Amino acid sequence: MSNSREGQIVSSAAGVYDQFFVPALFGQWAEPVLDAADVESGDRVLDVGCGTGVLARTAVRRVGDAGHVAGVDPNEGMLAVARAASERVEWVSGTAEALPFEDGAFDRAVSQFALMFFADRPKGIAEMARVVRPGGALGVAIWSSIEAAPGYAELAALIERQLGREAAEGVTAPFAMADPVLLGDLLGNSLDKVIIEPQRGTARFESIDDWLHTEIRGWTLADVIDDEQFERLLREARTELARFVGPDGRVGFPVQALIGTGTVPDGV
Repeated sequence: MSNSREGQIVSSAAGVYDQFFVPALFGQWAEPVLDAADVESGDRVLDVGCGTGVLARTAVRRVGDAGHVAGVDPNEGMLAVARAASERVEWVSGTAEALPFEDGAFDRAVSQFALMFFADRPKGIAEMARVVRPGGALGVAIWSSIEAAPGYAELAALIERQLGREAAEGVTAPFAMADPVLLGDLLGNSLDKVIIEPQRGTARFESIDDWLHTEIRGWTLADVIDDEQFERLLREARTELARFVGPDGRVGFPVQALIGTGTVPDGV
């Protein structure tokens, strides 16, 4: 289950991720992260752990023709979807711990729901700070506790009952940090003026079936749960997770992110 712990999905899941996960969950955070990092017209921006590129594509609209946006990710399946979606971003294969850019190459570096999957979090933040000019800013978002996302807490419990703890890690792994003090200390090792702010959002899916399809086929469980297991899980979910379904049949429940920012000091 190392893919769950590392947040790495198989190539076949990347399209599902972009088609369903981005509008249901991830898209709503792009503007707040860019706001936190004070991204403006003309800025040079790096998106670290860009995935299929929702944050980078949003940044492109903000920086305009005078700016430049690059996105870096180690997952080639994700990058293939990103490249097909936008030619205005410089999409680069690479890891947070060894960013393939010169010192001070960017005005801002941002990362959305990737930090918890860095192989070496302090090194990743230090690298982000290295490639941003002194006085520039970093902005990162991570998930708060799974208890602040009750739909995911109950889905994880259901998967654990049905398929075991290792399978449930596919749902719980993104909430691995979840501590504002931990995030603040991590950023404070490389940055000045660190601020951590919680921000509430909502996960929305068209139905229970859509939710389960997105979670299983568009995330790290795509190559772990077979068709028979998926159908059994779906039958149980229609009952066990029914409280998250509204009168219109759509799923909705609160989620919470922690958005951290800081300024790159001289000499980084």
